[in-house]
Amino acid sequence: MRYIFQNLKLRSLYIFFLFLAVLNIFFSTGFSLAKTLTINDIELSTPFKINFDKNKIIDQGFIQAFNQLMLSTVQSKDHEQLKKIPLNQIKSMIDTFSIKEEKFVNKIYYIKLNVSFNKKIVFDLLEKKNIFPSLPLKKDIVFIPIIVDQDKNQIKMFSDNIIHNLWNLNMKQYDLLNYILPTEDLEDLNLIKKNFENLENFEFTKIIKKYNIENYIVSIFFIDSDQTRLLNKISFDNKKTLKSKLIKNIDYNNNFEINKLIEILKITFEDYWKAQNEINTSVKLPLTISVENSNNIKIYQLEEKLSEIDLIYNFYIYKFDNKNNIYKIIFNGTPDKFIKVMKNNNYEFENVNKIWVMK
Repeated sequence: MRYIFQNLKLRSLYIFFLFLAVLNIFFSTGFSLAKTLTINDIELSTPFKINFDKNKIIDQGFIQAFNQLMLSTVQSKDHEQLKKIPLNQIKSMIDTFSIKEEKFVNKIYYIKLNVSFNKKIVFDLLEKKNIFPSLPLKKDIVFIPIIVDQDKNQIKMFSDNIIHNLWNLNMKQYDLLNYILPTEDLEDLNLIKKNFENLENFEFTKIIKKYNIENYIVSIFFIDSDQTRLLNKISFDNKKTLKSKLIKNIDYNNNFEINKLIEILKITFEDYWKAQNEINTSVKLPLTISVENSNNIKIYQLEEKLSEIDLIYNFYIYKFDNKNNIYKIIFNGTPDKFIKVMKNNNYEFENVNKIWVMK
């Protein structure tokens, strides 16, 4: 009788642990890839004719969405390589898409799409072309353009500055930088005029602080009779850079020429920001982490966070028992970078026998 009781007890324990394992698998991803890259609000329209084909319009939406994705994640020097990706290959990178809106107005068909691309497949394509993508992070920055006419000893900073007036008139959906332009302020203008002879070394901190934004670009256009010398003072995430270039003189009263200049400068600034957030997909660092599995909700939340982190190429459960889940993570960076990224997301780890154990 005692033997039967012990046998039943062992079987009950076995069933209990089996139940925990199944429950853990149910709440957890046996294999997971990082999140998709989503492009929203792709708008298209076409006349409604006898040979109208909705699928062809949607295909055009896929191409537009892919091009927009590349414009937001790849530096301008690499765009040419990505212009001729065939439609079938673009479709193979799409996880899901949805029609957000469609309507007929005056025999015109309008459609708005959201398209989600598989990040791993997209990054694999870029890696084969030796292109490193960047994290598509939006950023608010203060942008202060100052025109210095050296022949006339004159400074233009606000409404009398054509670059200031035209800068935000042609924003693109794929732009990552959102420019906050300074408002008319006599105190600021007088401060700049006071430092007319020393603008190259002048610290603009006092002006920037008014906008409660740490990141900024100050572009100073030193104009003389032959050319413009442009000095860009850039500060992103407390990293300060000076960039100088010469520009063949343009007509500063000509909107067309100024808009062309603005477009070139915006591409330059976007590339600079992308370079700060570049992902070296050729670095695939395998990491092992251990996480207590007593709380399935926390396990689920952790895996959701892992799937959202762009530097995580993929992750999966390597093994588990009644106490811990052991994950394998492929990370596009160094162990220190991984620890920093996870700490920024409120997860801390310590290294125990080459396994990163979550605290």
